[in-house]
Amino acid sequence: MKKMKELTYLFLPVIFAFSFLLSCKKEEDLPVVPQITYRSISSTNIQSFNNEIEIGFSYEDFQGDLGNSDPDIFSLRIKDDRLSDYDWYHIPPMAPGTTPLHIKGTYSIVLKPLFLMGNGGNEATRFTLQIKDRAGNWSNQITTPVVTIHE
Repeated sequence: MKKMKELTYLFLPVIFAFSFLLSCKKEEDLPVVPQITYRSISSTNIQSFNNEIEIGFSYEDFQGDLGNSDPDIFSLRIKDDRLSDYDWYHIPPMAPGTTPLHIKGTYSIVLKPLFLMGNGGNEATRFTLQIKDRAGNWSNQITTPVVTIHE
């Protein structure tokens, strides 16, 4: 009986250590690519040269490295379907400091008034948005509904 007690006291710490190791979960690999989701557009029917458009989206980033304090660094690109090139915009830092942390929130960008590019009285376009974090990872792309521009 004494020997059984000694064995129990000897193996009890081993059993606790083993059960502790089994209960620890490996941290899941967090995505490094930021995610954005379309939320809103201020208007889908605008007058040429007269109305600004505000596009809203939500963002989520597990490293917290969206935006930049340097106003000369552009991290949001928006493409008007009628054009071949992107327009670039500065995004301020979305999180304080440089410590990696999970952030999510909403952001809105105001575009200058649009104008007709052709000879017709109406044109339709959409906007495609994408954001880049400070590590150089591009988010998914989002696209707005069709916007009609008229005289």
